Order: sequence, then C-alpha cells, then structure tokens
Amino acid sequence: MRIRFEKDLPFLLFALVCASTVAALPQVESAWSGVKEVYGEQDFGLRILRELMLLLLVAYAFFEPRLRNGALSSTVLAFLAVVASYVLFEIGYALYLDLPLVVPMAGLRIFEYLPLALIGFVTSRLGAGDYIINRFAHYLRYYIALQAVLAIAQALWAPPLFGVSFFGGGRPFGTFVSPNLFGATMATCALLFALVPGMRKWVAVSVFLALLSGSRTAFISSLLVVYFQIYAVVRPRDRWALVMPAPILAVGALLLASSPLLSGRDDADPTQDGRIDLWQRVFSEQMHGPADLLFGWGLGLSSNTINVLYGAEYFKGQFDSDSLYLFLLNGYGLIGLLAYLLFLWTTTRTSVHPNKGLVVMFILVAGLTFNMWEYFPQNAILMYLWGMVLGTGYQSASAPVQAETMFRPSRF
Repeated sequence: MRIRFEKDLPFLLFALVCASTVAALPQVESAWSGVKEVYGEQDFGLRILRELMLLLLVAYAFFEPRLRNGALSSTVLAFLAVVASYVLFEIGYALYLDLPLVVPMAGLRIFEYLPLALIGFVTSRLGAGDYIINRFAHYLRYYIALQAVLAIAQALWAPPLFGVSFFGGGRPFGTFVSPNLFGATMATCALLFALVPGMRKWVAVSVFLALLSGSRTAFISSLLVVYFQIYAVVRPRDRWALVMPAPILAVGALLLASSPLLSGRDDADPTQDGRIDLWQRVFSEQMHGPADLLFGWGLGLSSNTINVLYGAEYFKGQFDSDSLYLFLLNGYGLIGLLAYLLFLWTTTRTSVHPNKGLVVMFILVAGLTFNMWEYFPQNAILMYLWGMVLGTGYQSASAPVQAETMFRPSRF
C-alpha cells in the first residue's frame, strides 16, 4: 500500500477533530437535561477516542518516509532533547516537593499534541503546508455545520445551565462540556478558515458561533481574526488608522464581551473577575522565594486535568489557573514561561508565512485567561498551525512537495 500525506493527512486531522463530537457525550447529555457534572465524578465516556486518533496520526507519520525523516532531523531532535531535559528536571523537582507522581504527570498534558506541531513543521518544510490546510479547512466545514445546528438549538431551547444566550435559551455548548470550550474551538476554526483563501463566509459562521457561546476569551480571539482580516485588505498607507485605535478597541471588546447581553451572565464584570482575586491569592500564599519564582512551586498543581480527575482542592496547593501563563509560571517557573514567550517570538522572526502575525497573536491572546493547550480540539488545531507557520522559515528548497492536483474549493 502506497501512502501519501498530501492526500491522507487532511482527512486524518479532520477525523481527529471529529472525535470531539462523541468524546464528551455523557456531559453533553447531562447539560441538555440541566445537570452540571461535578469535577472528579465525571463519566469519561469515549474520550479515549482522542488518544486513539492521536496514536493513529503518530503511527501514520512514522510509516510515511518523508514525515519520519523530517521529524527525526538533527535540529528537531536537539530541540526535543532540550525540552525533555528541562521537563524531567521539573518532574524531579515536583517529586522533591513531595507531590504524588500523578500531579507532575498531569502537568505534561500541554505536550500531548506536540506531535501535531512536528507534523505541521515537517509538512511546511516540504512545501505542502498550505495545500494540506486548504483541504483540511474544506473538510472542517461539515464539522462547523454540525456544531452550528446544535448550538442554535441549544441557544433556543437548552436550559440556562451556564447562563442565558441572547436567543433566550441557555448558552450553547455544542458537543463540548461547556460553552467556553465550545467558543474556544469555534474561534480557533475561524483562525484556520482565515488562513485559506475563499473561506470568509466560514470565518463569519465560526465567529458568530464564538460570539453565541458567551465566552469572553472566544469573543476576543475571534475579533482578533476579524481585525487581521480587515487589516490585510486595507491599503498599506492606510493601516495606521487601524493600528492607532487598537488598544482602545481591545478594551472596548473586553467590556462588550463582559456585558450580560453577550456573556449571558451577571457575574462577568472584568473589574470584579474571580480570576484576578485567584491570581493575587496564589502569588501571596504559594510563592515563597526565588526558587518558586524561577522553577515553579509544583508542576501540575494548576492543571485542569487534576481537577477533572480528582476534583478541586484534592491535593494541597491545588488550584485552577485559568491562564496558560500562570500555569507555566506555577509548573515550569519563570524560566519555562520566558522560554515559551521566546519561542513565540522566534516563530515571528524566522517564519515567512504571510499570516504568521495572526497565528502568533492568536496563540498569545488565547492563553491570557485560558490554558488552551489542555483543551481538545483547540490544542490539536493550534499545535498543527503553529508548527506549519514555523516550518515556512525552514522550507527545503531542494525537495519541494508537488501536490498531486490543485484543490478546487466547492460551493458548499
């Protein structure tokens, strides 16, 4: 059997994302009936399908010679060795702090979909990145159509378990455990559609669903996609008119997203947000010296995975970070946080992708009040996009991939 990733990989990525439609069925059924499940007491249902699809993708990359050879290059292996060395140090440090092994292992969840970043990096180096994203986006339309039907039905008739939508029903959650995860995924799909020519109506649909979710992070992230779309069509000499008011627009977007009309909640005032009180309490109670600042004070203590498995406050010092950056500071210290930001900056410096600014800014903003690397399928899509964008800066000129056929988008 002959395998070619240009043909197979888009469908495999689509199948991975589609695993989210059944992974949380017990929680979706409970939410439809008006019952919110408690952390530590959830039925995990078919979530194993996500891991099985990921394993299938990794196995496919291993058996496809070009993907395997690209992923096992000296540059990639050296990078992975540096990351693995520091991660092993943090695991050892967490054990030194008398944390059970399961806690630091949960802190590794952010690396679960790193293979997708490597696959995206290699495909982009081989010159097939845009072609694969194009085909993946056209498959993804069917996923968005399904989520749109469910979301509108939920916004009309679901019980207001998470708040009230502006359609009169509950905040929609699609096939996810909460509206926030649904909105984050829709905003990420809007980002992906924005990278493909001729997909603006699907950008609009995804942005609408992100808005309908009532999630502030999803709303601001999707508006970021719209902002870059407008920026791209404006003449270069006139772009200053968009850049100058950007900070004011960002504050206005935050206030608008926090209004009861869009958020569906009366407790979404950003000046009284529980996250701010949580962050202040964590810094005052759990950071006790330079070692805690540099290396963190317990890898995994702020992981949502621990909350889901064991419930809140099961381990001493456990908390829900509600921010990727607080999660990194807690688990990997200032060294890990700066390394992450440096890698984002390196992506913008080395990549030649025309939309690198949008992708990097989206990743940067999405992590402010959300640890997106722990939530599927947003983490899977973003990992692949990040790797693809970075790979353009290391594209091989000697062996570019020639697509078998030019993909013609349908009118669906």
